[in-house]
Amino acid sequence: MNPIAAVTRRELRSYFVTPLAYVFLVIFLVMAGILTFYAGDFYDRGQADLQPFFAMHPWLYLLLAPAVSMRMWAEETKGGTLELLLSLPLTLGQAMMGKFIAAWLFMGLALLLTFPIWITVNYLGAPDNGVIIAGYLGSWLMAGAFLAIGACLSALTQSQVVAFILTMVVCFLLILAGQPQVMDFLQGTLPRRWLNGLAHLSMLRHFEAIARGVLDLRDVLYFIMSICAWLTAGVLVLDLKRTP
Repeated sequence: MNPIAAVTRRELRSYFVTPLAYVFLVIFLVMAGILTFYAGDFYDRGQADLQPFFAMHPWLYLLLAPAVSMRMWAEETKGGTLELLLSLPLTLGQAMMGKFIAAWLFMGLALLLTFPIWITVNYLGAPDNGVIIAGYLGSWLMAGAFLAIGACLSALTQSQVVAFILTMVVCFLLILAGQPQVMDFLQGTLPRRWLNGLAHLSMLRHFEAIARGVLDLRDVLYFIMSICAWLTAGVLVLDLKRTP
């Protein structure tokens, strides 16, 4: 069997061995519904779309993604199974990819289970389903970026709590980067070139563009490159740990 597929299956199975995965799914679905229909003023807007639904996703992932990714490598290190995993006939990159794909598929399952909200908005009106599909794609890509950050930071420590906090802080900073309030605050302290670069780092900016139905290749590449960069960094961290 392909080593990446083997690790992916192992990790996916481990998610559902304990009730933790089901708790995460229920929390995500309940919070998505509450934030969409109540906090997002779904009914008051008078528009048949899912913009309030997708607008809440960055903040949902800010808690859920670190909770899912914190155990990737921290648990292996603390439990003493990291050495056993690395002794198997697979590379660090394959192990990292397998764990990441399993977590990404799990997040994808959480997204798929929100289909009643999609059905509801189609029942209430005639939304542009192409825009909704683009929103789901952008949300899944953003979840992947969050999980890649968590995978890298989980490799840094054997404490799941520390991994959770570090991931949440980094993801929060990437959400804030490029926001008007932040840009105005830094206006007089950073050169304009640096401010423009900071704006392009904003995860929220790229996600909102896709969620509006504007499927720009640059926004998709931003998430793909972010995922690749953080996973590569995680592999380097693990390699340094393994080197005596």
